[in-house]
Amino acid sequence: MAELADAPDLGSGGVTRGSSTLPIRTINSQIMPKRRELLSLPILLAPAALMAAKAPGFPNITLDEAKAKLTKEPFGDLRIYFEGSTDQLTNMTAGSLRLKTGMSPHPPHQHPEEEFMIITEGTGDLMVDGKTTRVGPGSMMYCAGNKSHGITNTGKTSLLFYFYKWKA
Repeated sequence: MAELADAPDLGSGGVTRGSSTLPIRTINSQIMPKRRELLSLPILLAPAALMAAKAPGFPNITLDEAKAKLTKEPFGDLRIYFEGSTDQLTNMTAGSLRLKTGMSPHPPHQHPEEEFMIITEGTGDLMVDGKTTRVGPGSMMYCAGNKSHGITNTGKTSLLFYFYKWKA
């Protein structure tokens, strides 16, 4: 088969797509695009390729607390196990906080992410959207995005909770 550049133009015309007409050639009764149309194809496909090439989420893995990122804060030990995008979420953070007696990590606050909190050790007061509840091991909180929430350790020992917050 002859190269497109060397082939005679045995027919011309166009194919209408929407309101545009794309010029074509026919060689041996086959429709052949012009080189400039072929060269524009990567540009047209680039956005789709970028979306398909989204960075993978977290690896499938199990971590113990020794492998989590530890930050020693005045109010307690903060561990971040996972932080970043997942296959389905733009942002996900999973961590734990061992809160010292009488302490709170910060005043009640709000953020755009939804959040779950699971208390596994100790006791405290958990405020969600203006309502305070006494919590202990087995208590779980859900707080919608942009709703006020906060926790204070009111017990005689440290309070350990795990939290999961995300944004779709």
